Amino acid sequence: MAEDNQYPIFLFHEGTNHEAYDLMCPARHTVDSIDGWIFRAWAPNARSVSVVGDFNKWDRSKNLMRKVSEGVWECFIPELKIFDIYKYSVEQSSGKIVNKADPFALHTETAPDNASKLYEFNYEWNDAAWMDKRADYAPYNSPINIYEMHIGSWKRYADGNCYGYRKLADELIPYVKKMHYTHIELMPVTEYPFDGSWGYQVTGIYAPTSRFGTPDDFMYFVDKCHQAGIGVIFDWVASHFPKDEFGLYQFDGAPLFEYNDITKREHPEWGTVVFDYGRNEVRSFLISSAMFWFKRYHIDGIRVDAVASMIYLDYARKQGEWIPNVKGGNHNLEAIDFLRELNSAVLTNNKGVLMIAEESTSFQGVTKPPYEGGLG
Repeated sequence: MAEDNQYPIFLFHEGTNHEAYDLMCPARHTVDSIDGWIFRAWAPNARSVSVVGDFNKWDRSKNLMRKVSEGVWECFIPELKIFDIYKYSVEQSSGKIVNKADPFALHTETAPDNASKLYEFNYEWNDAAWMDKRADYAPYNSPINIYEMHIGSWKRYADGNCYGYRKLADELIPYVKKMHYTHIELMPVTEYPFDGSWGYQVTGIYAPTSRFGTPDDFMYFVDKCHQAGIGVIFDWVASHFPKDEFGLYQFDGAPLFEYNDITKREHPEWGTVVFDYGRNEVRSFLISSAMFWFKRYHIDGIRVDAVASMIYLDYARKQGEWIPNVKGGNHNLEAIDFLRELNSAVLTNNKGVLMIAEESTSFQGVTKPPYEGGLG
């Protein structure tokens, strides 16, 4: 358990673990010849953390976690199965107890329910030809025609229900081929709480939303696109997140994934909070998410949403509501360094993929490589 993971835990705290999903996502293990699941949570300010779910009648005294580093908690629970629902029961420093969805959950309940679900990938990919070809693809010197769409509103059944990932593959791909698009860009598929939104306020950055199916169903969609010669890009939101109590917000009773500094934390335009790009564990969390989607889901590109809101300290803020950086300017130097690290990690380890910025200002060097001083 933790004894075998000291180095990955060290890298997680250092901010350089770009495969933190292997450490933090619940996974099946055998301990002392007993089959079960290992859970890990990051909650440095918590008094205690336990795993609760239907399997223990939501009794937080049954599966208490132990602290294995300055902030990472761990426990092993036998006899669980995929699709079992769970949350982390976090005792805050004040003594208040809040049940939180797992930030590293692979699957979730469908809104309005919000518990995490245990999951194992079982999909058998059939896109080897596409992946081999992509490794030699020069995306910035090749023709590209992108079809952007929102799964929940593209097409629906007669009763108003949305298409699932598999039905979408059957209907969308022929249309995209007919119209001569090279790529499909999906508005966020990462889990989000509000059905009426487009998904830009994310609560589960490792889980495709369960509104449209399971993780394997989403793999099917990507696989079918690749077999038809269509690339898949999706909008990835690392700029902010909502304040839903079950989610990332004040995860252990204090600002954790978000900035502690009020002049950086609150997003006045959207009513959300901003990720703390200067915190090592948050960088590990976010960069690992991007790497995860390329590795596990074979996606071909991500469009980083709302980059301007990340790189400007005065974005949507009035004079007096923000503090200049150490150089006296309005750039968020931590966010800029984060984006450079993100792009370097992704492009070094995933040949032929696209990194796209939605950047609404005239910031210089957005597409210039990090080694030349750009964002990447």
